[in-house]
Amino acid sequence: MKRFISLVLLFGLFMGVVSAEEDFAPTAKSAILMDAATGKVLYEKNADEKLPPASMTKLASMLIIMEYIDSGKLKLDDQVTISEEAANMGGSQVFLEAGEVYTVEQLLKGIAIASGNDAVVAMSEKIAGSQAAFVDIVNKRLQEIGATNTVFLNAHGLDTEGHVSTARDMATIAFNLLKHPKILEFTSIYEEYLDKYDGTKTWLVNTNKLVRFYAGVDGLKTGFTTNAGYCLTATAKKNDLRLISVVMGEDTTEHRSSDTVRLLDYGFNTFKLNTIKSNTEVLGQIRIFGGKKDLANLVLVENATELLKISEENKEYTFNIKVSKIKAPVKKGDVVGQAEIIDNEGNIVDEVDVTVDQDINKANLWDYLFKNFKTLASGKTLIKNN
Repeated sequence: MKRFISLVLLFGLFMGVVSAEEDFAPTAKSAILMDAATGKVLYEKNADEKLPPASMTKLASMLIIMEYIDSGKLKLDDQVTISEEAANMGGSQVFLEAGEVYTVEQLLKGIAIASGNDAVVAMSEKIAGSQAAFVDIVNKRLQEIGATNTVFLNAHGLDTEGHVSTARDMATIAFNLLKHPKILEFTSIYEEYLDKYDGTKTWLVNTNKLVRFYAGVDGLKTGFTTNAGYCLTATAKKNDLRLISVVMGEDTTEHRSSDTVRLLDYGFNTFKLNTIKSNTEVLGQIRIFGGKKDLANLVLVENATELLKISEENKEYTFNIKVSKIKAPVKKGDVVGQAEIIDNEGNIVDEVDVTVDQDINKANLWDYLFKNFKTLASGKTLIKNN
């Protein structure tokens, strides 16, 4: 551990003078650094080389789990009965026994913190009925998000012929997983105890030591097998900038950590994130037809941001709102139109989705009767929608 800390501190001291042309992951077979807000790649090395990802596979499994949770198909307090197959998994595990019952939250911690193969198989069976059916869901979803060079044959990442991914695809998976920020509540835990079915406890220690030894790191997933070597997909946030780094095929845990530190330090020392417009800032008001309310505030679905070099000044932009006729009911988060982001030279630099900032239900007869007595909000720009 002392050797590990020394390496981290050493690279942290000297990264400020490393040139942009330097190999930031000299001992990795492949690597990539990505901005987590925009998806922009800041550095890459053999990023499309297909390699075994080991337990970084569990990032995709956690993506499906979080999507099920956020869609309401799964709840954190749902109970999961451990099968014989899950209990008999090899490799890293949290020592679950067949017939035991745990919550989704307990198993998610077992995956995120301790990389439990038994825990992820149990969750795959909970969601899809079998690990094989779950892997089909995973692979379909990976194609949808653009991780097209990845083929997963299991939910855990133990070596299997043909089970491969790339640094770019792993960063893409992490990019989508971070759209579910609650996952960081689990991946950022350094140590915790799992209350076992028999009253005993299992000590869970995060396999990602940078969670403890690099300021800002709060995820995501390590991996190791003989064929894969040492791998790590990490994420860290400093100020408003969140980065995703991936290293694959490292020969030691120390090199895995030091290469990750190099990548993150390069990113934080070189770039900054400028928020052009937050998704809480009102763009104007929009008319809602047939709703309990006639008007709703119009906001961005997500923050509009741009990545700049630290030496660059923040830029000024204007927005051109394009919205069609909106009929109630409409929910906060529903895409109701787009906003063109225009620079000071009149160029459209991006187009982002817009939504309303509250749910508006369909009006009934009584609403129509009393609606005329309401006063329209003043001082707001009304966005025309015909």
